[in-house]
Amino acid sequence: MPEVICLGEALIDFIALESGVSVGEASGFSKAFGGATANVSVAVSRLGRKCAFVGKVGDDPFGRFIEGVLVENGVDTSRMHFDKAYRTGLAFVSLASGGVPDFVFYRHPSADMMLRVDELDCEFISDARIFHYGSISLITEPSRSATLAAVSAARDAGAITSYDPNLRLSLWDNAEKAKQGIIEGLSGAGFVKLNESELEFITGESELENGVRALMAMCANVELVFVTRGPEGCYYATAHCSGSVSGFDVSPVDTTGAGDAFTGAVLAQVLERNLNSGDISKLSQQELDSISRVANAVGALATTKRGAIASLPTLGELQAFLRQGTR
Repeated sequence: MPEVICLGEALIDFIALESGVSVGEASGFSKAFGGATANVSVAVSRLGRKCAFVGKVGDDPFGRFIEGVLVENGVDTSRMHFDKAYRTGLAFVSLASGGVPDFVFYRHPSADMMLRVDELDCEFISDARIFHYGSISLITEPSRSATLAAVSAARDAGAITSYDPNLRLSLWDNAEKAKQGIIEGLSGAGFVKLNESELEFITGESELENGVRALMAMCANVELVFVTRGPEGCYYATAHCSGSVSGFDVSPVDTTGAGDAFTGAVLAQVLERNLNSGDISKLSQQELDSISRVANAVGALATTKRGAIASLPTLGELQAFLRQGTR
């Protein structure tokens, strides 16, 4: 049985061949595996932990390509669904200066938005130690209800619930609905990973520590927060301690999926420490510093090649990178 279950969107990223151009200006695109929660499932699996992906793709060549990438990377796809009526979602990505991605989505609707409650295997979900989800599947029905039902089943079974707000404003009707929907997702989470701009969007606080305190006050069930800060590393907080850990010095090519890689590394280390729901709030400063260093390394490595999956490290590659000690 999988230790981690990731539920949400899997799609195709078409990445512009040139950097520093808009999607419309690009001369062409290369196809790549994408989708935040699907990326996390591969990151976890490459780090040596058992992971499954739950979601829906089109019964089309792109959907089968996604399935193949997941299987190739050791992810359990037994609870994936293939929809004959709706196509696999697409995202066109152009990379601005520094490899920061800009997205244009084609999902009107796409298959991932059509996952239904009756398609969930709640017994399968309940057996996982960690359940990870994001905000994209909370945008529309029926995937919203399916996501919330899965979160409820995981929490009822005592799993650690992990949430990525993953703000993509262009997918929501407006900013207010986006904020409401993302906060709704927080209500089921024990662990939250987000970036600085997402934190400010949710809380209205521009100062990092104030924002994290506001977020934890907003959702009493949240036990652990990680805020990714790009090359600056990350900030973490529980009810008992907080701290910052610096990042690693790499030459970024494409930052797409770096946050997903970071999340996957945190989840793998939670499993390594044999933690259960309620335990993550008791992690010591030393343990959180160690988790942060490893997750920063995985996030940094994920920026060194184009595409979210291509540069995700295996456990051996991660250990070799950490031995170099490069900052």
